[in-house]
Amino acid sequence: MGRGKIVIKRIDNSTSRQVTFSKRRNGLLKKARELSILCDAEVGLIVFSSTGRLYDFASSSMKSVIERYNNLKEEHHRLLDPASQVKFWQREATSLRQQLQYVQECNRHLMGQELSSLSIKDLQYFENILEMSLKGIRMRKEQIFTEEIKELNQKEKLTHQENLDLHKKVNIFRKEKAELQNKVYKEREVNDIHAAIHLQLSQPQSQHNEAQAKGLKLGLQLQQ
Repeated sequence: MGRGKIVIKRIDNSTSRQVTFSKRRNGLLKKARELSILCDAEVGLIVFSSTGRLYDFASSSMKSVIERYNNLKEEHHRLLDPASQVKFWQREATSLRQQLQYVQECNRHLMGQELSSLSIKDLQYFENILEMSLKGIRMRKEQIFTEEIKELNQKEKLTHQENLDLHKKVNIFRKEKAELQNKVYKEREVNDIHAAIHLQLSQPQSQHNEAQAKGLKLGLQLQQ
């Protein structure tokens, strides 16, 4: 049988309460540690027992976690004020405009424009970026060519195999045609032989009939 559902309320027995606190505290600390490792989260946990004893866990340091919490809490309270919200979004818009301006400026430099204000160090920096970009482009280009060559080789193999199969089918067809022609020729030869034999058998019978007719005619003449 499974464990029954535990009613969530204060445990009256002090011994049971202390045992439960110890077990659940260890489980809570373990879960906090796993959460920080598995999810790369910054976790801070503070627990005070009923006797006032402190138990804590921090993935980095408790001081940095608390400072971060206080800063975000203050920022949250400031955002609740409409005037503070306007100032916050104005700062965000200004920051985004600056970032856009910087990106556009870098893009012009990479295109070889407006280089007069750049120092040797800056030019070297953009040159390295372009060389790395060109290297990546060439590698990708080579990869595409390699894949296309591999695909063409596979198609060539398939085409060659199809040609071999077609040649086999053509050879089988020619062989069947030759066998059929030989069969037809043999049947014609047999028919010709039968016709010749029949003709030879028919000729003596006709000569016998002619001899009988001549003998009958001669007998009639003698009687006259």
